[in-house]
Amino acid sequence: MLKKIGKNKKMVLAALVAGVMSFGIMGSDVTLAATPAKTLATASQMQRSSISELNNDTRVFKIDKSIEAKNVKFENRFGFEVAGHLYLPKNFDASKQYKAVVISGPFGAVKEQSSGLYAQEFAKHGYVAVAFDPSTTGESSGSRRNMGSPEIFTEDYHAAVDFVSNLKFVNPDQVGAMGICGLSGMAITAAGSDSRIKAVATSAMYDMSESISDHYNGAYYTPKQREIVKQHLAKMRNEEARTGKAIRGAHELGVDAKGNVETFDTMFPDKLPADANPVIQDFFGYYVGRAFHPRAINSNKLAWDSVTPYGFFDFKLMSNLDELGNTPVMLITGDKAHSKYFSDNVYAAIKGAKEEIVVPGATHVDLYDQMDKIPFDKLFAFFDKNLK
Repeated sequence: MLKKIGKNKKMVLAALVAGVMSFGIMGSDVTLAATPAKTLATASQMQRSSISELNNDTRVFKIDKSIEAKNVKFENRFGFEVAGHLYLPKNFDASKQYKAVVISGPFGAVKEQSSGLYAQEFAKHGYVAVAFDPSTTGESSGSRRNMGSPEIFTEDYHAAVDFVSNLKFVNPDQVGAMGICGLSGMAITAAGSDSRIKAVATSAMYDMSESISDHYNGAYYTPKQREIVKQHLAKMRNEEARTGKAIRGAHELGVDAKGNVETFDTMFPDKLPADANPVIQDFFGYYVGRAFHPRAINSNKLAWDSVTPYGFFDFKLMSNLDELGNTPVMLITGDKAHSKYFSDNVYAAIKGAKEEIVVPGATHVDLYDQMDKIPFDKLFAFFDKNLK
């Protein structure tokens, strides 16, 4: 934090004031704050963005105090204000240009959890990194809260690239993207159409379009069950249109033996039964246990908006893999991850430069925050090589 600026910070501060960044300093030595729109319009293409001090720090992983983190906000093309944390490299020098990476995920998490941990590690390696909350979630805007959308969440990646590419201390030709768990599909999709993204990586990948519309391994719904689920969604949506009141609901819906749709209002109960599925126990231990955060859908008494499934039935995230062309892709999974098949399938389908890392002994959730399991050395080597 820039609570106090010592002698070794004065040159950085002077550069910031002079406009080396796309944002100004408000105050003599304390805060990075939003610059008036007129100033931003002449200094950056990002006319509605800001950087400010991270005063109320609620991150749930071990903080490295040598890495400065700032609040940032930027707008996507749909008009949502995306909230993120900007991580600056150790011994940050505003007169230099750094490589950068934009990161989000998992699905239902916030930037104070796994994506922030990854961003901090990238900053320790010498990168500028932005971890962000997808639109409608966390601290990002959206009058309709917790509404998942493959298109909007993909656009959030494009907007994050807008933001970092217009920072004076970032080389716009050295920008990468990373998705964790359910935001992996959006990161890959964004990389397929956005030539500014020079490389893309995923960790513990989930294809949310398949997960929501077909469920696990594409084998959950029969055609009859799919029709039952779609009828349920139509009924809920019609009820909302008639009453004007949003209905809380799950993003994944089950169908029991009698043909009834199974729903739930929260992601997890207060306490799991002793015989709970090991995968559920793993998720519970992270979101409700060691990484609980009140703004995370998966942690708190929240659920995705009831019409969230519509977007994932409508749009298949992995349908445009050929658009990646020669953009390098790295897929990280664990040999004990229930989600491994997502990475396997995408790896097999990609025709261009690709690499799959299978971590021995790692479960899906291990790749969220277990430092002895996440192969950061290989991740950094991948981006170092491809962000040239």
